[in-house]
Formats: sequence, structure tokens, C-alpha cells
Amino acid sequence: MIGKKGLVMGVANDHSLAWGIANKLHQSGADIAFTYQGETFKKRVEPLANSINCGENLIDCDVLNENELINAYDFIKEKWGQIDFIVHSIAHSDKNELNGKYIDTSRENFLKTLEVSCFSLTNIIKTFEPLINDNGSILTLTYGGSERVIPNYNVMGVAKAALESSVRYLAVDLGDRGIRINALSAGMMRTLAGSAVKNARSMFNFAEKHKPLKNIPLDLEDIGSSGLYLLSDLSRGVTGEIHYVDQGYNFIGMPKTDNLKD
Repeated sequence: MIGKKGLVMGVANDHSLAWGIANKLHQSGADIAFTYQGETFKKRVEPLANSINCGENLIDCDVLNENELINAYDFIKEKWGQIDFIVHSIAHSDKNELNGKYIDTSRENFLKTLEVSCFSLTNIIKTFEPLINDNGSILTLTYGGSERVIPNYNVMGVAKAALESSVRYLAVDLGDRGIRINALSAGMMRTLAGSAVKNARSMFNFAEKHKPLKNIPLDLEDIGSSGLYLLSDLSRGVTGEIHYVDQGYNFIGMPKTDNLKD
């Protein structure tokens, strides 16, 4: 990634999947700018950016605010002119509505969840496409609740399904310029986003017990390495894909019967 420049959106703290990816990109030579939303998140992101000598590349940007998106565009254009990659790690839903039944989702939260967690990717790419170099790469983060019912994930599962579908359509739209877009679907990890899901610890323990690679903990290094692959020329033949980094949990239909109770 030496000589490559890009934008990472959605780092919340040092446990964030986006941070694992950003740190690996930095180790491989990339220059990175970070967005954050408001002063609370700036206090979390700024020390991380400083730790990789990117403290001057911080942009306050609420993805629902068109003016702030334009300001982010202007910042990147003035600083670098062009970029080679974007990492989109942005999602939000009212955690009170993630509990219980999906059928009880309110119209307001459904629309807000889809706007933040799915449409923001399309809108960001539309805004920044003039600055993305030909043969650049875009990466978003998803989760297996897009394809299978996960307790207390509800409307976020629907949003992630829409996000993954968007990746495929965007891959076609961007393909003429050689720009690739993929999604990384991580397994259960202890993150700030994951903590919003009720009984997340029990779900984490279940996945740990039944994943094929049982004795190897999934960590940010794994996420970062896969992110590096998808954002670098190593994956120049890959676009529109959902890349699972969950130690095989996604293809398990049922745990081994000796692990089941009557």
C-alpha cells in the first residue's frame, strides 16, 4: 500500500473492526484520513490517528449531513487531490428496537437504520467517486445476520442484506473504471457495535463453541489482514463479493449432535 491514500469512516475505538483494518493499512504503507461524528468520537479517534501519524487527517462528518459530506470531499481534494480506497464501517439503529420481535420495528427506526447503515455507502461513493483513482477499491463491513436470523439483530439484519445487495450493484456501476467494491463479513467479536445487541456475550460464546476453527481466537489482526487483501492489488480480480472472516461459522447449519442437548 506504499503510495496509496484513502479514507476510513466509522472507527469508534481501538476495538473497532475499522481500526484493525486502518492499522494494517498503515503498517503496509498507506496514508489514511479518518472521519468521526462529533466531539465525543473525536476524543476516541484522535489518539488512534496520532498513533499512526495521521492526527492531522481528521474530518468531522455526519454521513446524514450533505454539507458535512461535501466538506469531507473538499478536505480530501485539497490535501491529496485523489484517493485510492475507502473503508465504510458505519451502521446505526435504536438498540431498544433490536430487542424482541422484528415485526415490532417502527417505521421511523426502519427508515433511519436503512439510511445510515445502507444508503450512506451509496451516497458516500457518489460524493467521492470523482476523487477515487481508477482501479481503486472500496470496502464495507457486514455481518451474517444479513442471511440468517440472529436473535436481537432484527432490522440491522435487513439493513445488512440491503447493504450486501448494494455492493453487487455498485460493483457494476464502478467496474468500468476498474474500481472494486467488496464487503467483509466478520464473525462475532467484542466491539462497541456488538455490545448494542442484547445477550451478545451468550451469542459470542455459542459461536466460539461451534465454529470450525475452535482453538484460534478471531482478532483484529485477522480482520485487518483480510481488509488489506481486499483493498490492495492482491485482490484486483475480486469485486462484488461478501468475504467471510469468521473462522467458518457462516457455513455451519447445525452444531455437532454431541453438542446438542435433548
